[in-house]
Amino acid sequence: MKAIVKQTPALKGEINALSSKNYTTRYMLVGALADGTSTIRFPAHSEDSDAMRRCIRDLGAELHEEGDTMTIRGFGRHPLPISELNVGNAGAVLRFLMSIAAFCPELTFVNTYPDSLGKRPHNDLITALGQMNVGVEHNNGRLPITIRGGHPKGGRIQVSGNVSSQYLSSLLFMTPLLDEDSEIEVLHDLKSKVVVGQTLEVIAQAGIRIEASPDLMHYRVPGRQRYEAKEYIVQGDYPGSAAVLAAAAVTQSDVRVLRLEEASKQGERAVIDVLRAMNVPLTHENGIVHVQGNGKLKAVEFDGDHFTDAVLAMVAAAVFAEGTSRFYNVENLRYKECDRITDYLNELRKAGADVEERQSEIIVHGKPEGVEGGVEIDAHFDHRVIMALTVVGLRSKRGLTIKDAHHVAKSYPQYFDHLKSIGAQVELID
Repeated sequence: MKAIVKQTPALKGEINALSSKNYTTRYMLVGALADGTSTIRFPAHSEDSDAMRRCIRDLGAELHEEGDTMTIRGFGRHPLPISELNVGNAGAVLRFLMSIAAFCPELTFVNTYPDSLGKRPHNDLITALGQMNVGVEHNNGRLPITIRGGHPKGGRIQVSGNVSSQYLSSLLFMTPLLDEDSEIEVLHDLKSKVVVGQTLEVIAQAGIRIEASPDLMHYRVPGRQRYEAKEYIVQGDYPGSAAVLAAAAVTQSDVRVLRLEEASKQGERAVIDVLRAMNVPLTHENGIVHVQGNGKLKAVEFDGDHFTDAVLAMVAAAVFAEGTSRFYNVENLRYKECDRITDYLNELRKAGADVEERQSEIIVHGKPEGVEGGVEIDAHFDHRVIMALTVVGLRSKRGLTIKDAHHVAKSYPQYFDHLKSIGAQVELID
């Protein structure tokens, strides 16, 4: 599917933020790891969360959904001894379940997206699992990956946090179920610490005790614990909403986005601070973000590691800011569905933006007058790139055509419908 995004001077209306993908996948996982039946209210529906639904069913969980409520009867630490699992293009689901697969005798994660997830490395988690009596067969750290487990052991575990925090989260979900106590040490650096905070929050809600150091680099995990069956309520999603808020910021707008908690632990909540620093007129009260954009923005500098999944949307807004913006400490963007620095900036240049890259930085020389557009651009099968490029298209004099736009469904299937509901000029072509 192609999305033809035309210049749109004004947006107006109200949107309910979709439910958080990150919290939904985590709640589903702890529900599957519990003995008993858990309830999840307002679960997200996206390709990633659907991948977790499919995989935990294959591993033995019983799922039922009616309206906005999901129930999960879990398998505890005894998943079915299946031989194969397909996570689709969901990297977080793969990484979380690689550790859970260690309770299976032999399980192969297949490679169905060779041009996206199939290119991403998972060596750091593979190395950590090797310290736990788990054998792993792999293709230079990439899919297909076969886990030979059955008897994983706790103890002292080291894992690098340089590339992704998902490796650590994976171990945090799994180690409380081991017979032995574990001590996890994070080597080098830890990317996206805020997302680790979400993992710890969900695990604690499920009745699991983990002692974390203040810098989140060391953990003591008592073994022989059991996840409790609980009820969870999924909050609104800041990463997806970031693109909608950016669209409102770069146009003449009167847009409200509902279900965005002020006290949320989602790191992407920082987009409110970024947009305020850009001089975007907005309020955030009672879970409602109200943007009354005038299209006039000023340049900013921010550490992007705190809001990784919203950086591209904020870069899109910065394309139209007065002055030079800088988003630093973002190297982990290179290891997502595509290289979200090089690949994304190449497409921005095609649209007429003035951008530069460093190994861990994105630099944007703003063009308040807008960009020319009038080209077809490649979103590299990446949902975050698709959403961000749409924002740029709204301020392109000749619009933009985005290839493979259907991949937005990975996290936000309703994205284009939501944008059109507030006045965005978008045409979808199969």
